[in-house]
Amino acid sequence: VQLQASGGGSVQAGGSLTLSCTSSESILRWTNMGWYRQVPGNQREMVATVSNDGKIVYAEPVKGRFIISRDNAVRTVSLQMNSLKPEDTAVYYCWAFDFGTLYTHWGQGTQVTVSS
Repeated sequence: VQLQASGGGSVQAGGSLTLSCTSSESILRWTNMGWYRQVPGNQREMVATVSNDGKIVYAEPVKGRFIISRDNAVRTVSLQMNSLKPEDTAVYYCWAFDFGTLYTHWGQGTQVTVSS
């Protein structure tokens, strides 16, 4: 299975970007999907996740600014990022987890750069 991430880019502080992660196969197998981000020299950190039954978790720094959504019909998880800040600059990775097999899968990263 492949997770194809898109939508990264450069934006000024206060702007918006929407990331999309499209799977090559049905995403129904994934108990949980979402986005992580990583800045060079730092650990990868969770940004937002959404479960198969719609439970959503946001990291504190993005609460109220980011919106995650999941559309099983088009095999896509999206992350709408609003009111972006320079500290949101990172490589964003799509993530999927299958609770039944304890298998974790990562998509390729997409760069998000927010300038002040």
